Amino acid sequence: MIRIPALRFGKPYTSLEKATLVHHVTGEPVAEVSQVTGSMIARDLGSVARAHKELAAIPVRDLLAMYEKAADYFLNAALPCGDAELTFDQYVRNLSSTTGSPVVFCDRNARKVHYVLSHIEEVIGGLTRGLPLDALDAGYTTRGGRMQAFYPTTDVFGAVLPSNSPGVHSLWVPTIAFKIPLLVKPGREEPWTPYRVLQAFLKAGVPASALAFLPTDHAGAADILRLCGRSMAFGDDRTMAPYKSDHRVEIHGTGYSKFIFGEDQADQWEKHLDVMVEGIAANGGRACVNASAVWTPRNADAIAEGLAKRLAGAKARPWDDPACEVSAFANPSVAEAINNMIDEGLKEPGAVDVTQKLRGTPRLVKEGRVAWLLPTIVRCESPDHPLANKEFLFPYASVIEWPQQDVLKRIGYTLAATVLSDDPAFIADALACPTVERLNIGPLPTNRLTWDQPHEGNLFTHLYKQRALQHARTPAGV
Repeated sequence: MIRIPALRFGKPYTSLEKATLVHHVTGEPVAEVSQVTGSMIARDLGSVARAHKELAAIPVRDLLAMYEKAADYFLNAALPCGDAELTFDQYVRNLSSTTGSPVVFCDRNARKVHYVLSHIEEVIGGLTRGLPLDALDAGYTTRGGRMQAFYPTTDVFGAVLPSNSPGVHSLWVPTIAFKIPLLVKPGREEPWTPYRVLQAFLKAGVPASALAFLPTDHAGAADILRLCGRSMAFGDDRTMAPYKSDHRVEIHGTGYSKFIFGEDQADQWEKHLDVMVEGIAANGGRACVNASAVWTPRNADAIAEGLAKRLAGAKARPWDDPACEVSAFANPSVAEAINNMIDEGLKEPGAVDVTQKLRGTPRLVKEGRVAWLLPTIVRCESPDHPLANKEFLFPYASVIEWPQQDVLKRIGYTLAATVLSDDPAFIADALACPTVERLNIGPLPTNRLTWDQPHEGNLFTHLYKQRALQHARTPAGV
């Protein structure tokens, strides 16, 4: 069993209180993770102003060189993991063992983290919209004769992280390049990726005083969000509700991502099946950018049937099977609760589980201490049906028929929308729609991300604010 300490801004810490992580199939202990308390977090944050100055003094070009090394270490080196050293493949298997996400998914998503590490200059360029890199050293720059100056909004960035997919870690990885110390609170079952990224940073030369890995409980997570000047947090609508009006917290919640057909493409739905299947089912359907609904002005029954035929063949497979299409639930009671919620919804008239009719077997599969939920397509007659606007931790989507002229007013909040239309007027309406965050126009899966564009907020504008700057001694500049 691997023993993973906390990292308290440069100081490894082994606590008396530990969380034991077990293999989701065998139940055997895999790791013990030291826990910290809220008072420890508060004490540690007292040193971050000094760590911020130390990190800010490093030229940004030097930091980017460290990212290049860290990317190589992350993928190719045996890195410390508590009292062990893990290769990339060993890290991926441990990650799969405690989260239930298949090895093939873990490997694919961990490589997204490597991509961001290895393309950090491109990512920063996108997030700053081409701001010259030296602006991060000087705090200002002039472009086209115009002054642009920025100041940091915090001495530390707190990341309260989930356990569902390692791909989410790509979002906080650029923090060090923006010269802001980093505090990560890992998901309970997923300490592996944050710890490996931090170890890669340390080996590449990032000051240990700028990095913290603080596993803690819900109260400790709340302390991080309360005490850090800027932070990000992941959770469902209920968990994130207390922070909805807190500008210091960047919320990554339920996505309600969708495919939306225009009138001109609704009869061409079959040619978009591959894109829809990928958007709904990629990565086991667990990402906020996985589509959970398809809206169309016509052919909803045929679209639901077409999707169901493509998805009904998915099977529950062992965690290390390269052909895995769905993730296991390390806690079977979660799968049972979701399954019951859907069955209760189906009791209300106006919705049919089209997949189950084709598959002929239950949605919920249990084997030993593991459970799976097989892909589910529900045809809803109305957007008011309880199952029409739902998102679950497996491949699930409703299919709804609704007129094009009203659809954008009716869909509600949508993290990622793919509009399947070539109608310039409908595309213009989509571009102006205030409830859509990420917009894909044309046949692109909702889950296809570009890391140099904002995702539920822009990390640079979260960590920096623009300021007015004038200097009396050098009127042409500063």
